[in-house]
Amino acid sequence: MTVIDEVKARIDIVELVGAHVKLQKAGRNFKGLCPFHNEKTPSFIVTPDRQTWHCFGACGTGGDVFSFVMRSEDIEFGEALRQLGERAGVVLNDRRDTKEDESNQRLFQANEAAAAYFYNALVQSKAGAEARSYLTKRGLDADTIEAFQLGYSPDSWESLRSHLMERGFSGQELLNAGLLVESERGGYDRFRGRLMFPIRDERGRVVGFGGRHLETPGADKTEDPGAKYINTPRTPLFDKGTILYALDRAKEAVRRERTVIVVEGYMDVIAAHQFGIEHTVAAMGTALTEAQIRVLERRKSKILLAMDADAAGIEATLRALREAAETGAVRAAPASAHPADVRDEDFAEQIQEWSRDALKRAAINFYVVQLSGKDPDEMIRADRAAWEKAVAGAVPFTEHIFNLVAARKDRSVPAERAELLQELLPIVRLIEEPTHRAHYVQRLARLAQLREDDVLAELQRRPARPGRREAQPEEPAGTPALREQGEEFCLALLLRQPELRADGKALSPELFLLGEHRAVFSAWHESPDLETIRAALPEALHAHLTRIIERDVPVLEGAMLHQALEDCVARIELRRLSAAKQASAAALAEPDVQPYMIAAVERAHALQRDAGDEGSPEQAEGNSRTSQLASTLVEDDEMGRKLHRSSGSPSPDRLEVSPEGEGRR
Repeated sequence: MTVIDEVKARIDIVELVGAHVKLQKAGRNFKGLCPFHNEKTPSFIVTPDRQTWHCFGACGTGGDVFSFVMRSEDIEFGEALRQLGERAGVVLNDRRDTKEDESNQRLFQANEAAAAYFYNALVQSKAGAEARSYLTKRGLDADTIEAFQLGYSPDSWESLRSHLMERGFSGQELLNAGLLVESERGGYDRFRGRLMFPIRDERGRVVGFGGRHLETPGADKTEDPGAKYINTPRTPLFDKGTILYALDRAKEAVRRERTVIVVEGYMDVIAAHQFGIEHTVAAMGTALTEAQIRVLERRKSKILLAMDADAAGIEATLRALREAAETGAVRAAPASAHPADVRDEDFAEQIQEWSRDALKRAAINFYVVQLSGKDPDEMIRADRAAWEKAVAGAVPFTEHIFNLVAARKDRSVPAERAELLQELLPIVRLIEEPTHRAHYVQRLARLAQLREDDVLAELQRRPARPGRREAQPEEPAGTPALREQGEEFCLALLLRQPELRADGKALSPELFLLGEHRAVFSAWHESPDLETIRAALPEALHAHLTRIIERDVPVLEGAMLHQALEDCVARIELRRLSAAKQASAAALAEPDVQPYMIAAVERAHALQRDAGDEGSPEQAEGNSRTSQLASTLVEDDEMGRKLHRSSGSPSPDRLEVSPEGEGRR
């Protein structure tokens, strides 16, 4: 039994879900209101026999214990495994060095002690008066200062060092935490005479600091204070390019609002939270890194960028996106690189480190809040109504780029129209979704005063695609408790057949029931490279990944390969429909929960209609089984209607299906 199976075996899914959802017995299953969307009629079913859950309402999704925790907590599989492992009392053998873990815990403790020291220096010391005055002028109240644990670092070379060493921390530990700068005397305080912002990870642990320079009474005016803002350097705990400031405080609001607002600086975030706009985080620099984008996208929320009031940052964004899209550049940042405060002139280089997939998602999924030349902090305080209007009127990222480029071109001059075309073509190339692509092709044609066919012809000049990689099939090994063979086969095809990349990208992680399969698919979705996938997965999933890769798959090419994937997806869908069939007994047993079956019955009707086109013998067999199961579901629904009529209940014939999939009368 693998560690994943052991965790599943020890976790009672009813108990786990019941901590979030009020569940009621419904036959062999349990029902409740879905925690992932607003509803009045229960559509959320937990099946203890299979240790799974499913929403038959607007979500239309389901999974296992890992999937539930990943979705409810907005975390990745590795973190869900860690949390559930602790809950189940399962020791995770992730091959990490125990000494390294102990060392990291000491760094966390040192950072927490430093944060407390800085906070006390701010609120209690005479030296912190200037910092307190600055915060008062910026409009921050005492509760906000305490909530974010803002602080002050005394303008001294050794005050923090002495304080922490008296409490048992060694000089080397403080150097490793980034709190000291190495010197011949063993190190001196990195942060001196600065307003301090503790930076926390998603779990709320202090991993580093940002410090803003302040003029303090008695300070040496001849000394160069250095940068206005400095951060902790890269440490075992801190990498500025992977962390979003205040995400630990914002994540619940982000989940509730289904929107995340990304601003540029610490004060912008803090002001937003003080005024109740809690779904706000900061990128801690002019540019988002791809790692930060992935963190945002895990939230499954609308991403609004409210990051830079002046045009310089936007211009750098445009330039970098054009260069990266045109060249297809995908460069990994060196392991030793530290994303320091990003200047506009450095932004193009950083953006080119994004993968093309990240660029494509940004072109479609990001929105820009137009701030009319003001910073978010200033705008929120001065005119809350204007801020709300700007947020409500956020425009798609690509739309914003089109508007900026068109505004600076004289389109009565042919040469400038040609420049406009060449500047915007790479952006349109990033868009693969047909509806969005057609819209921007049409818009670009109008702006450049060309025929759409001419624009389409220009778009065909795409960068060459990377070459194929050879598959190495061998015998599979090991069998987890709930194998879901169809899901494994689907993943094996995607992992070993580069030709299926485009088809696979169109699939949703929700297709997969098991959390470990969703984790593997999500890693493959980010990059098809096996080493990159393995590095993205927790150690506990490496053996499972190997088993999938080494699974027997038939040798197929061309249309037959694509058909194999299509058939495999259809069979997985059949399994989902089978789960709906099993749950239908509860729907018939208790008429008040019948509406949650409406979405499943509608799906069954659609499958019946589609089953007529049989295609290959294998497909015919799958269609036959699907049609039979769909027919049974429809018959169950009709039986439920009869039961309603005989019991004097309002006729379900008057039930309709809302756009969200919920029943209404």
